[in-house]
Amino acid sequence: MTLRRPNFVRPALITACILLIPLVAMQFTQEVNWTFSDFVIMGALIFGTGLAFELLLSQGGSVTYRMGALLAVAAGFLSVWVNLAVGIIGSGPNPANLLLGAPFVVAIVGAMMVRLRASGLALAMLAAGLVQFLAPLVALLFWKPEFNLDVTRGLWGNLIFVALWLLSAWLFRQAAGPSRPAQSNAHAA
Repeated sequence: MTLRRPNFVRPALITACILLIPLVAMQFTQEVNWTFSDFVIMGALIFGTGLAFELLLSQGGSVTYRMGALLAVAAGFLSVWVNLAVGIIGSGPNPANLLLGAPFVVAIVGAMMVRLRASGLALAMLAAGLVQFLAPLVALLFWKPEFNLDVTRGLWGNLIFVALWLLSAWLFRQAAGPSRPAQSNAHAA
């Protein structure tokens, strides 16, 4: 499969339009107070998400492949965004939340390794879902944050991201088509 170049213009325009919302809001209210780094981080996250989706869509494929791509990109974007905004393990800055970037990395590296083929993407998204499930558990073991309502909500909320990764894996598996049965090595008698 040859990777096609994604369109850079559409994600750039969408990113600019979305970032205009807090920029304009800052002119009218003190409730929105973004720093330059907030704009840079959100701009990179939104543009990267749009670019990833453009890349996956440029590969063609069935509606099932495209739905799997949409869910994978949504899972990555939402998990990173929530983690940056409020954290998944507890609220505020918490080193345990750094571990929750691992599913995003697993998904990206896996997608590159399989060159966006549906069967390989199914495995990559399955791995991302597994890492998403295990990351907060490992974080709780090593960093031992105070186990309170925030942590409990984070663990339950994390299952939403796990479900998105797994549903994406299932859709990619469906897009890959039926698997070939293993050939029998039995010899005729």
